[in-house]
Amino acid sequence: MPASSKRPAARSRRESAAARAARTQEIIARLKSEFPDAGTALHHRNPYELLVATILSAQCTDKRVNMVTPQVFARYPDARALAMADQTELEELVRSTGFFRNKAKNLIACARSIVEHHGGQVPDSMEALVALGGVGRKTANVVLGNAFGKDEGVVVDTHVQRISGLLALTSHTDPVRIEEDLMKVVPRHEWTLFPHLLILHGRATCVARRPRCTTCVIAELCPGRTKAM
Repeated sequence: MPASSKRPAARSRRESAAARAARTQEIIARLKSEFPDAGTALHHRNPYELLVATILSAQCTDKRVNMVTPQVFARYPDARALAMADQTELEELVRSTGFFRNKAKNLIACARSIVEHHGGQVPDSMEALVALGGVGRKTANVVLGNAFGKDEGVVVDTHVQRISGLLALTSHTDPVRIEEDLMKVVPRHEWTLFPHLLILHGRATCVARRPRCTTCVIAELCPGRTKAM
């Protein structure tokens, strides 16, 4: 039976910042050994394709997005082509990713901003990216870290939110506050990689409804591990 939800938070309050940072580095080291090829699962060849794929990935699996994007990229190979897209046509192409009307609208608005303000090239700064239509900090972090190699923040998705809480790396539930906490304990050069490690760990071992704590490589470092341990 899962331990009390108060355990990780309590540990977080008792643990010094230095100790938490050291524990985090050990967690990262073990997960890197477990998942040596960790990286984004979204198929892309350039920043434009990653930006489009990331916008489509909201409330959708990466597997589904990767099934849809080849047709999208064939029809709209760059921002200039996407900026001129017919919304109804684009909606049909991305329908299976969910929320397709809003996603199509955001993709076109985003592309138009890129063309009008950045010469058709995806910008490589946080300020410029979040100013684009349909792009928030999470999407910007994905693009900056994975397409431009810039560690500007930590992506917080549902896996990262849940597991960082179990690991007592944060006591917050708001993604913004979680990111702030993680940026304090995760070395900056690992900001892009860290979410990929937690996502893979969440899918393979720390499954929400049936965590496999007995085979977990970071169980002894996790205050939220099950009592069965």
